[in-house]
Amino acid sequence: MAETAKDPAAHTSVWLEGKARRRGRGGGQLSGLDRDRITEAAVRLLDAEGLAGFSMRRLAAELNVTAMSVYWYVDTKDDLLELALDAAFGELSELLPDPADDDVDWRDQLRALARAYRDLLVRHPWLSPLAGTFLNVGPEHLAFSRVVQRVVRRTGIPTRGLGAAIAAVFQFVYGFGTIEGHFLARCTAVGMTPDDYFRRAMSEAGQVPPAADVVKEAGDIMAARGDDTVEEMWERDFAFALDLLIAGIEAMAERG
Repeated sequence: MAETAKDPAAHTSVWLEGKARRRGRGGGQLSGLDRDRITEAAVRLLDAEGLAGFSMRRLAAELNVTAMSVYWYVDTKDDLLELALDAAFGELSELLPDPADDDVDWRDQLRALARAYRDLLVRHPWLSPLAGTFLNVGPEHLAFSRVVQRVVRRTGIPTRGLGAAIAAVFQFVYGFGTIEGHFLARCTAVGMTPDDYFRRAMSEAGQVPPAADVVKEAGDIMAARGDDTVEEMWERDFAFALDLLIAGIEAMAERG
């Protein structure tokens, strides 16, 4: 059966198909539009309304143009989402460490990369589902990936384990940042602070079996949290979990 425009298999990547380099199809700029302005507006709209609220019609209204004007610069909604995804990764460009700087410990560089990625996921909750959908071969994501790879090479892990070390750290960060970002988005949506939302959720869970049994069993874990705010709890847990992973990389490098 021939592929149709609606067939997901027909879509690979805006970066591989050469469409990302197109600045507009003839006739010059329309209503002052260009690819960068459209992409920036898409990022703002995604931040404000999330993936569920994003549409080409809504974006056109944000730009004060017709939807057809936007389609002079991008062929599909997926193409624009892919451009927005890579533009968001561009926010990391000034935070990337220099893997060639031997005066800086690789552990500090890895922590800096992990924290920058986590902050990006929290800042843009829509990013994580898109990162899991597209090929991520845009220039900004590739620049981030190249630095990650070069820093992890400095750890001394054997080549056969480099991919696993990268996955251990950055899939952990992906999961942690995704959950944190979605939690904060939910708090905003219901008009509650993270601490108030957390207290209410734990209180209600403690009254409903079998959730109450799990909450009771985790009593010592919650007691160890003390009076930490949700933000402090996340910071502590993230730092400790990252240290666990780094210690594991050190151990495997020595074994290798």
